[in-house]
Amino acid sequence: MDTELQKLVESGKLTSKAAEQLEKLKPGTFCLHRSWGFGRVAEWNLLLNQIVIDFTGKKSHPMQVQYAAENLTPLGSEHFLARKASDLPSIKKLAAEDPVAVVRSIIESLGDHATAAQIGEWLIGDVFTGAEWKRWWESTKKLLKASGAFSVPAKKTEPIQMRAEGISHADELIAAFHKARQPKEQIIATEQIIKFHQQFKEPEKQLQPIIATIENMAARNQKMHPQLAFELIIARDDLLERVPQLHTTHIGLTLSKLINDEEKRLLSILPKLTAAKEKKVLQALPSALGQRWTERALQLLQGSHGRMVAQIARILGETGQQGELRLVLEHSIREHSATSEMLAWLCTEREGWSELITPELLGAILAALEREQHGAPGRASKLHRAFVEDRQLLGQMLANTDIGIARDAVRRLQLSPLFDELTKRSLLARIIRIHPELETMITRAQPEEKAAPLIVSWSSLEKRKAEYEELVRVKIPENSKEIALARSYGDLSENFEFKAAKQMQSVLMRRKADLEQMLHNARGTSFKNVDISRVSIGTIIRLRNVETNNEESYTILGAWDGDPEQHIISYQTAIGQALLGHSVGETISLNTEHGVAQFTIVSIEPAPPDGTAPARTLPAESGVEAAIAE
Repeated sequence: MDTELQKLVESGKLTSKAAEQLEKLKPGTFCLHRSWGFGRVAEWNLLLNQIVIDFTGKKSHPMQVQYAAENLTPLGSEHFLARKASDLPSIKKLAAEDPVAVVRSIIESLGDHATAAQIGEWLIGDVFTGAEWKRWWESTKKLLKASGAFSVPAKKTEPIQMRAEGISHADELIAAFHKARQPKEQIIATEQIIKFHQQFKEPEKQLQPIIATIENMAARNQKMHPQLAFELIIARDDLLERVPQLHTTHIGLTLSKLINDEEKRLLSILPKLTAAKEKKVLQALPSALGQRWTERALQLLQGSHGRMVAQIARILGETGQQGELRLVLEHSIREHSATSEMLAWLCTEREGWSELITPELLGAILAALEREQHGAPGRASKLHRAFVEDRQLLGQMLANTDIGIARDAVRRLQLSPLFDELTKRSLLARIIRIHPELETMITRAQPEEKAAPLIVSWSSLEKRKAEYEELVRVKIPENSKEIALARSYGDLSENFEFKAAKQMQSVLMRRKADLEQMLHNARGTSFKNVDISRVSIGTIIRLRNVETNNEESYTILGAWDGDPEQHIISYQTAIGQALLGHSVGETISLNTEHGVAQFTIVSIEPAPPDGTAPARTLPAESGVEAAIAE
């Protein structure tokens, strides 16, 4: 043992075990620390009870000898990190000429197994750039699998391991398939076989039994799990296509027959498939269903998710059925029965459908958004985002329309509860760019365009007042202090805090103006003594579907009282407007998720009165007129 170490042991400053460990950490030795990573011992300074380590990110870092002995792992000269630090050019050359040898060295250094992420950590930065690593790793994985000396899992998070004896990758894939017990596992294993089908030297002998297993599993799962049957048959067909020596063992089990057998369940099956497999099924519809495939495809179009809508529209176009698709779109837009997915697709692909981008489309979009809000309140859909974020769409709908129709669109947007005030202002501004003459209507400069009074419940009115009070008493004063403080930092051109505070000031002042306008127009009511001879604000209406005889109730309340989960709707919604003024026994048309339906009014009852006591005035600071009681 080193003399100086022996002295530290005898003085009690170092244990014998720690001294033995330090013997392995002499200057020049490479080491690892669990927090600071790779380093090299630079020098010993035992008189100060220290050794100095050059870590990658901490040069000349001193450590107490006892702590160093307990927390540093010495690395031999064959360790990959030591080799890289000693001779980086040789490692780069080896990575180019023998990638498998590099991976082998890293895995051995990490205890015979390592994930792709760990391998990347040791190579990115000094051996490869990030982009170079991705290209190198994709080609290296194929070499590792072909070598048979490594077990390369499908999941990136699982470690790559070295085998004691190499086996071919083809044998490994077959073993993985036979090991799989569940259909999903078999599908994944089959997809790997398809991906590396060229590695099978005797495909008929090796893979024909797999074809039989797949077909038997598909037949067993068709009744209870039809989506698995589709996936298995699609995988089988892909394998048969790539390996001509193979053949089916179940003559009647084809994708076309499966489509025919499961035609009624396609709408529920297709969304469970991946996009690629869903596309294969849709592309097979013409051969499977013959002349009636177009009708079936159009039915699927009107009840499917967004991805399927795009697929079906593309296939209809490729097969010359664009005219039929246009008729369906025109009818569903006119009847306000188009689904959100159909409308979102049309908005995105509108370049080829310019004749459908009309004010009627705006009505269909607002109707679809109202249905969405009723079914899933508070969640912004793809259609909502497309309508709000596409700054050209609204203008294109109204570009060549009559000023009266554009004025109606403005009124509908102004009354719509679908958008917050800032969004609504942005939408209205887009209309002004197309029809500047409507600016006075939107800014309420002309008396005839003055906003109609809003009928609201006392409780919702009090909430708006509370929001206004918090704004003028708390948020705006706090923002003013933030602006003053940020201004004191100087150099406003580079002052992020000042810019952020000023932006917030703009948001707060716009909200203040919006609240003042809303409160000025609000007319509070408790919904007492409501007229139930007809549908009025403050009534509960029970409706019966003429076709299904199913009944449902709606409570129509004030402009700010919507609660779709409780079937409480504002009188400003499309449903509310359609119901107002009608009496018991009358039949009306309403838009539903499945299109336009006929409903008969079964009964009209008074809604429970709003028990909130009316507050006649706002605080003096508000500067807003008191809400007028009904």
